[in-house]
Amino acid sequence: MMPVPKHEQLPGYLGENVMHFARVLRAAGMPVGTDRVLLAIDALTHAGLESRRDFHAVLSATMVDRAEHRLLFDQAFHIFWKNPDIEGRMRALLLPKVDVSGMLPPPPEHKRLASAFFPKQGPAPKPKEEAEDEIKIETTLTWSDQEVLRKTDFETMSAEEWRAAKRLIAQMPLMFEQLPTRRSRLASHPGRADWRASLRAMARSGGELWQMRWRERRTKPAPLVVLADISGSMSRYSRMLLHFTHAMGHADLRVASFVFGTRLTNTSRLMRQRDPDVAVSQVTREVQDWAGGTRISACLHQFNRRWARRVLSGGATVLLISDGLEHGDTSALSFEMERLAKSCRRLVWLNPLLRYQGFEPRAAGIRAMLPHVDRFLSAHNLDSLHDLATVLASPGDDRRALQRPGQLLAKIQTAAMGTSS
Repeated sequence: MMPVPKHEQLPGYLGENVMHFARVLRAAGMPVGTDRVLLAIDALTHAGLESRRDFHAVLSATMVDRAEHRLLFDQAFHIFWKNPDIEGRMRALLLPKVDVSGMLPPPPEHKRLASAFFPKQGPAPKPKEEAEDEIKIETTLTWSDQEVLRKTDFETMSAEEWRAAKRLIAQMPLMFEQLPTRRSRLASHPGRADWRASLRAMARSGGELWQMRWRERRTKPAPLVVLADISGSMSRYSRMLLHFTHAMGHADLRVASFVFGTRLTNTSRLMRQRDPDVAVSQVTREVQDWAGGTRISACLHQFNRRWARRVLSGGATVLLISDGLEHGDTSALSFEMERLAKSCRRLVWLNPLLRYQGFEPRAAGIRAMLPHVDRFLSAHNLDSLHDLATVLASPGDDRRALQRPGQLLAKIQTAAMGTSS
């Protein structure tokens, strides 16, 4: 006797609908494997069919394993299992929103969920006469599409835009600041005289010096250390910046990467994988506090005490990726930031909050961190990553000349006066 398939153990078409719901979540970017689907069907045979709340709890417990996926799951569940007019509801979500005063703000829109429910289909076949006269031109990701994509926020990207952004990062030309070393090499232009090579040339030419030999200093790319905040508000941005870090690490640059939430984790070995998707997925799988809370001062203290002397040698540049939202007393945070700035050659802070035009450093954590950084940049789209690559390629001799931009200092003083009053 043949065993009954798992999805046929549920009444009606419920098992097939659960399988289809899992495919939608997988297309939207959630890692829902076959084991999760079988676990959900097995759990529904024992409980979860009494009420909608129980049904949601069973599917959530069996298919969601990370906190950052819960909002996406709730929206997909609300659309898939409630309103039969799914297409009309999804099109309503994609319409422009009108901000009416006095109403609650709508939940954040997930383009990945819309593309999962309604994947793009190919154009309808044309008549044979038109097909013969048609000129076929490849227009995948044209220049105008790239311009729109470069300005799209990482948080609002659809699954297709996310994959296109990763391809553009892999193709991004990367140049790094060259630091002089103590070693030298032969040079073709006048500079420092190489007397040993010049004397050898004189011996070969019978004592006549026909051409002087010169030497110049060897250079090496400035090493890079990445400290990425992986708390709930930063997970989406840090994931894309890890792809950027992977591209720099495989472009003849010594890169050490760390992620921190409630604890500090060294991910340098995991990022050595040749495939960037495999490397980033290993990081998200191995790190236990991904998309959790954040303790910036404690994690910086652990880095300064355990790792600073190991990875900050040779004039390293530090990329600190965080929103700077620290709770509690920020005096320890200011001390750790000052210690970090003194240990490295250049400290660059990437903050996605700079994407807002009206941003002001009013948070106590931001005010404590900002006086100790050399550059304060945004990191929310591809244009900002291009600007970051330009900064990394430029000389970093302006150690303290440009570390405090005038406008930001004025904002800090204004915020401090507002707090004291």
